[in-house]
Order: sequence, then C-alpha cells, then structure tokens
Amino acid sequence: MENKRKINPPLHILYLWGLLAVLVMVLFLMNVAYNPPKPLQLHPSLISLQPYYHNFSSSTPPKAPRPSINAIANITGEVQSGPYHNWKLFVAEFQEMMSNFKIYVYPHVYNNNITMDPFARIFVPHTNPSNPKLGNYLSEHMFKVALLRSSLITTNPQHAHFFFLPFSINNLRNDPRVRSEASIAEFVAQYSRTIIKEFPFWNASGGADHFYVYCHSVGRAAASRNAELHNNAVQVTCSSSYFQKFYVSHKDVALPQIWPRSDPVSLNPPHARHRLVYFAGRIQNSLVRQELIALWGNDTSMDIFPKSPFPYEEGFKRSKYCLHVKGYEVNTARVSDAIQYGCIPVILSNYYDLPFGNVLDWSKFSVVINHGEISFLKEKLLSISTKMYLSMYHNLCQVRRHFVWHKTPRGYDSFHMTAYQLWQRRNIHRLSY
Repeated sequence: MENKRKINPPLHILYLWGLLAVLVMVLFLMNVAYNPPKPLQLHPSLISLQPYYHNFSSSTPPKAPRPSINAIANITGEVQSGPYHNWKLFVAEFQEMMSNFKIYVYPHVYNNNITMDPFARIFVPHTNPSNPKLGNYLSEHMFKVALLRSSLITTNPQHAHFFFLPFSINNLRNDPRVRSEASIAEFVAQYSRTIIKEFPFWNASGGADHFYVYCHSVGRAAASRNAELHNNAVQVTCSSSYFQKFYVSHKDVALPQIWPRSDPVSLNPPHARHRLVYFAGRIQNSLVRQELIALWGNDTSMDIFPKSPFPYEEGFKRSKYCLHVKGYEVNTARVSDAIQYGCIPVILSNYYDLPFGNVLDWSKFSVVINHGEISFLKEKLLSISTKMYLSMYHNLCQVRRHFVWHKTPRGYDSFHMTAYQLWQRRNIHRLSY
C-alpha cells in the first residue's frame, strides 16, 4: 500500500492565523482598558464611620452611640467608652440601684447616750469627718455620714437588701478600753453575737447580707474572732489585698482610701508637667520602696524621695506620673491623691484589688507595674507615647468625681460607687425572718 504524503499548509496561511490571534488579543485589552471593573461598594455607614467618644462632663449619662456604629461594632472593634468597661450598662444598673436599693442600719448608730451605753460613741457618726487629723480613717467615717443622709436608708428591715454593722474601727482604736487589735477583734465578735441574739435578721442569711466598713490596716483582723462574720459578711475596706487571709475578693469590697481635703484641687494641664515621676514616702515598712529608692533615687528626671524636699502637693501637680508603692499595706492614699491632682497613677502594689474595678478600666488611666519590674520603670514610662499619655490624662479627669466624698452623697461620688459594689452582691438566698 502506498504511504500518503503529509501536506503542510502554505506559509501565507500560517501568517494570516497569527495575525488574527494578535488582533483578537488587542481588541480584548482595549475593552478592559475602557471598561474597568467597578470598585467594591461599601455601605454608607462604613464610609462615614468615625470613632465615638462619650461626654462625661456631667453626672447625667451620655447620649447613646449612633445606631449605625452599634450595628458594625463587632466589625470595627470596641466602641470608645473612655475609662469605663461599659458605661451604658453601668448607668442602667446604677439607675436601678438608686430606685430600689435599701440598707438597714442597726439602731446603735442613733444612740449617743453614753450613760445608757458606755460604748455608744463607737457607733454614732463622727461629728467632724473632714477633720484633717482623721487621715487614713476618712473614708470609714464619710461612708457612715453619707449613708445616713442618703436615699438608700430604710427603717423597715423587711425592705432591706443589706444590713450595716455601724461600729467604727477608728473610734475603737482611740478608746483606751479597747485600742489594741486583739481587743478590737474581741469587741467586734461580742457585738456581732449581740446582733445575732437580739435581732432575727442575721440568721436569715447567716450574715451574708451584712457588712461593715473600715479604712486602716488596724481593722483588717476585726472579724477574726467570729467565723460567721469573717466568712459570710461583706468587708468594705481600703486594705483590699487578695493575698491576705482576711480579704475575699469575690465577696468583699475595695474602698477608696482618701485623705481629708478642705478645698477642691485645681489641675495643672499636661504641658505644665515638666517632671516625669514623683514619689515620697517612708521606706521603713516596705522592701519595695527601699528598692525603688536604691534604683531611682538619684535619677535627675525623677523626683523619688523617702521624704519630699518640697510640699507634697507640689510633686503631684508638676509631674506626669505619680507612684503608688506598697507600704505596710497594698493600699495608700497616693492613688486618690494622684487622681485628684491629675497625675497618672503608677501602681506598684501586687495583689491590690483596685477600687471600683468592675466599673473602671484602670488600664485607661493608670499604669500597673509588678514589683519585679521596678528596674524597668523608666523604660516603661518613656515608652508611653504622647498621644497615649494625653488619652490617659483625659480619662483621669473623668474618673475624679468617683474619688470624692460628700456628706450628703450626690452623683457618682465615692459613696454611690461603693454602694454600687454592694448592690451587685445583693442576690443573697435568705430565709424569712
């Protein structure tokens, strides 16, 4: 059989096919160039999105964010809420508290007749709670004075969510018949036994709806002689260390430690604060303070002293950051002093249950440093940008009103903020009286 010969197409035909392919490619590219794909169309609320900042200049709650922002909050991140974890939720619960919360005070607080009761003055309100000599005990006395003038008081125990044990650790401390810590603990144990015997309210909850208040380390063992008082009742205290055995963080309440002030404190603006750090305080009872002085006492950019060479208030006014360093206790008045003077608190107190921590986001207006990081103190503070510092200063100005006592409580002051902590612990299983 004869093999067929393979016939190739003529050369000019191949040229024509190649020319046609090039022409098609050119037409396609021209079409893409003149008809580009449409850009991604965003929803109008996303295009105009701006951060939202609450206005906390008054005691009234701020306006709610625009609905469009709320709708996309899960996409854009947390909506700005200043120094608060959740301002809107807090305000709603606070208003509910003001409408419904009731506290019963045992009648000893109204008896000033020492002939009938030789220990009557242990329970009655202080006649001059703003006396500068009260020092560490101011918050203890001011809470009682404010409570008795507040709308939260009820004389009907059936309506009460909580019962206040009105003994004063300060008055016990100054009474020569008691005075020592061991004697104070015994007095408190006897008083609580009297309450249990003479009133039916304690036994309905085992004391879980009872509370007492103090603000000095001398009172931290006040409940040590009565197991029910220690284990069940709420301790409202400045000595709020969750490392010590007499404080239970999920049960007890951290009270802000505030020293007496007669006049409102004016603030220096950020640009007038020329010193980086200020601290002055005794070092005898604190290894942490001793280490701080040894490391940074000679640094020319820091004002760190065992005793301030200039007025204490001046150090807070002219510094950007003010150190709160553990002394004998985790708490000192330096946190509230720093807040009142507009100086960012730098907290070097391990195990410190900070006041109002369920409402305030302390990371937004303070710096918390572990004891083991003291050698990095300056590095940490210098790493904070100017923008971040100004944000913290702005937030600090907003929380100042929470660290002020009034004899007649108002707004979101220290009394109402402390009462709010109790309000959140109100759901106690209780028997009938």
